[in-house]
Amino acid sequence: MSVVGLAWEQFRFERKLFWRNPSAAFFNFLLPILLLVLIAAAFAGDDDELDVLVPGVAGMGVLATTFTALAFNLTLLRDEGVLKRVRGTPMPPGAYLAGLIGSAAVNAFLQVAVVVVIGNVAYGVDWPNDPLLLALFTGLGVVCFAALGVAFSHAIPNEDAAPAYTNAVFLPLIFISGVFYSADELPEALKAIAEALPLKHLIDGLSEAIVGGGGDAATAAAVVAAWAAVGIVLAVRFFRWE
Repeated sequence: MSVVGLAWEQFRFERKLFWRNPSAAFFNFLLPILLLVLIAAAFAGDDDELDVLVPGVAGMGVLATTFTALAFNLTLLRDEGVLKRVRGTPMPPGAYLAGLIGSAAVNAFLQVAVVVVIGNVAYGVDWPNDPLLLALFTGLGVVCFAALGVAFSHAIPNEDAAPAYTNAVFLPLIFISGVFYSADELPEALKAIAEALPLKHLIDGLSEAIVGGGGDAATAAAVVAAWAAVGIVLAVRFFRWE
């Protein structure tokens, strides 16, 4: 079987594993949607708040399904010896990793699509202003946070520490990056930190694609792409099978 065929089979296997693990499906896929529904209910009728919330939760969904999921899962697979056993099989490493990351990418795109549909159907947020830009920023966010998730897994010492390490990054990041409210309302020190990190810029790009408003999509794309390059370099440089 070709490398592409093996990657496809691994991808199909990862999809089955994901949906057969209810806790992973909830925290990595359904939790952002639940937060959208709960918080949007409080802002129903406030178009300005909803225009901030929908792109913000879409960005959080990309972060959860790629960075958080991959950092946690790779640590678990490494600690339990699964990666070592996979490395000892005839399967090409690239095919295995493509299947693993491909599954996370599908979750991210589905997450963004579901958030956009709920925002429109349930809360009256307009359909995306620029669907192509939405797809491009979602793809760029997937590459960025998937690479950073693989890289970050090297810093997690063992599977017991994985939830603490991933949440120590995930929770502060979503609260300073404008997921639930505009990052412009933050104190200057926190705003400067958010500007230096990729999630705020991903949300800015998604916001421009969904609700418009004249944001600087080019700058947002450049920052996310720069972080993606850093993540890829670190992921390749430090990846270990055991």
